Amino acid sequence: MASAAEQEAVSEHAPERAGPPVWPGAPTPLGARCRVGPAGVAGTNFALWAGGAEAVELCLFAADGTERRLPLTELTHEIWHGFVPGIGAGQRYGFRVHGRWDPWTGARWNPAKLLLDPYARAVDGDYGRLGLPPEVYGHVRDWPQQHVADTVRDERDSAPYVPKGVVVQDDDDWSDDRRPKTPWQDSVIYELHVKGFTRLHPGVPEHLRGTYAGLAHPAAVEHLAGLGVTAVELLPVHQFAHEDHLLRRGLRNHWGYNSIGYFAPHAGYSSSGTAGQQVGEFKRMVRALHAAGIEVILDVVYNHTAEAGELGPTLSLKGIDNRGYYRLQSDARRYADYTGCGNTLHVVQPQVLRLITDSLRYWVTEMGVDGFRFDLAAALARSMHDVDMLSPFLAVIAQDPVLRRVKLIAEPWDVGNGGYQVGAFPPLWTEWNDRYRDAVRDFWRGALPDVRDLGYRLSGSSDLYAWGGRRPYASVNFVTAHDGFTLRDLVTYERKHNEANGEGNRDGTHDNRSWNCGVEGETDDPGINALRLRQQRNLLTTLLLSTGVPMLVAGDEMGRTQGGNNNAYCQDNETGWVDWTLPDAPGRAQLLALTRRLLALRHRHPVLRRRAFFSGRPQGADGLRDLAWFTAEGAEMTEPDWYAPTATLGLYLSGRDIPGRDERGTQITDDSFLAVLHAGARPLDFHLPGPPWAETYELVVDTAREDQSAAPGTLHPGGGTLTVGARSTVLLRVRA
Repeated sequence: MASAAEQEAVSEHAPERAGPPVWPGAPTPLGARCRVGPAGVAGTNFALWAGGAEAVELCLFAADGTERRLPLTELTHEIWHGFVPGIGAGQRYGFRVHGRWDPWTGARWNPAKLLLDPYARAVDGDYGRLGLPPEVYGHVRDWPQQHVADTVRDERDSAPYVPKGVVVQDDDDWSDDRRPKTPWQDSVIYELHVKGFTRLHPGVPEHLRGTYAGLAHPAAVEHLAGLGVTAVELLPVHQFAHEDHLLRRGLRNHWGYNSIGYFAPHAGYSSSGTAGQQVGEFKRMVRALHAAGIEVILDVVYNHTAEAGELGPTLSLKGIDNRGYYRLQSDARRYADYTGCGNTLHVVQPQVLRLITDSLRYWVTEMGVDGFRFDLAAALARSMHDVDMLSPFLAVIAQDPVLRRVKLIAEPWDVGNGGYQVGAFPPLWTEWNDRYRDAVRDFWRGALPDVRDLGYRLSGSSDLYAWGGRRPYASVNFVTAHDGFTLRDLVTYERKHNEANGEGNRDGTHDNRSWNCGVEGETDDPGINALRLRQQRNLLTTLLLSTGVPMLVAGDEMGRTQGGNNNAYCQDNETGWVDWTLPDAPGRAQLLALTRRLLALRHRHPVLRRRAFFSGRPQGADGLRDLAWFTAEGAEMTEPDWYAPTATLGLYLSGRDIPGRDERGTQITDDSFLAVLHAGARPLDFHLPGPPWAETYELVVDTAREDQSAAPGTLHPGGGTLTVGARSTVLLRVRA
């Protein structure tokens, strides 16, 4: 039974059906758009696709919560539409959709539930703080005594408990913005969380921390620009909802992979707290980053929504046309779940494909973003059931004049059968390369049986991407990501420690491929801490010297820790936020300096960011290869060497054999480099290749040293011996 407070809230939101007239309006564009109507009358056009619905009501909300319901009587190609004079920016609204209730056939219409416009460009309100109330479910949630009956329709009004869409004025001009347009081969991606990156930043004013404005603040931008990254990849900023099970445990969804509004910047990251202001604030953030030469890539979640499965809430698409928007099983009461989140959007359906592509174009053309990373992209590429690289989604993206020009990154898997598709996405796409992650982690923890796989990963993964005209930058190389251990935790923990998530440490992967250097967790042992810092330097150096597009995770350059939590999706606290005091800790400032040094080196030398794959064949009269591999004895590796157990690998990158020309047509040339990766537990005497490879080598980086400032300049003769420290990486430049 509803409490007195709940009954009062419902009474305050009692509908008033009298209100402004509704003119016919237009079926396009979908959503709410301010415009000048007939006879010069200003107002807002509302349009909602609701296939199979019997009626649609537009619900307008006053500041005191009073609701006015206006029937939309115009229907064009399953789009209900109408123009309401006098309605402008700031108006809060939603829809009620009438139709059959028959969950056995997938029909879940329920006009008692206020629905968020899928095209709402701003959202006001939240879905609850201590748990979702039963009113937000289309089915009976507490019948009887907290039991669930998902086939029984709930007749209680959800309007007092759910957020509303907000009408936004189209008044922005992007003519003063200059997109960086960084070529793929020159890109370095920095994955960050809008709130987590700035929440503790001492240089960002308190009232701006954790917001779009905070990320746009000079203190935040200066760190990114000074580091040398070319793009930020923002964890989801689409409006998202918190799961009921988290709210009841006093937690919140921190990462945001629970989208409910594909056009709206998440309101929780706005500094103003005023409905609709988050749109302008997001745009100003994009401009500030562009001015610093930094692109903005969004991590987008079009594979599922926050409405979960048949036991989830009714917030938007489920109540508009459940069968039209979601993949259902043969038993249409149940949802097909290729995402592990309860539902999967049915991207084969034209209206779903339109929703996604309209959203993508909106963020490019009206919000200024430069690209997208698609969460569980294999789910989007499924036709009926199987992953299909000729699917409608991939075909539409390939021919779209806006979307085919921006950066497109696939997370090339989902949780369904046949969902692992690394290397299979078509040209135009780059991919998160988890095979790179696994090989590099295994090498440095001493778990690779041989170096065959590592060789492919360091040189651009040609075994995965050298087809269809794809280039080495099809591989987004990473050692860590938001999902999993941080770089510091990777060398500190061998087991996950997710107890704070409240799931009995059952959540998160068991396959961490980590090594704790002998002690689980933090320690005061100076020897172990020195080794852990060296391992972090090794992993960062390997990543930033590899061919492909490197991706760093915010805070890894300073040794950020999550205390061994490898699934901190619900840790909206110090666990999930970047600690800006880290550079003051022993060894952390040097780690940050090394990251900056390596990125500057990468930007200066095209041999480290090639546009084409290595051939491995002799070039020129002296027979030097553009890429050569060496054993510790200084001999070129033979076929048996690739199969032999070893902890050492040398690779020679020739700068005089770089395919391609600069903008004036001049052949690109560069220095040549020799890198030595040694994961052995003891120092090693490495025999440096002599002429014709090099007469002399100059030391550039040595991860055995905590401070790299003294490393450069040391010369070593070709044909001589270089002592490489235990578990360390050495980079040398060919001088002659």
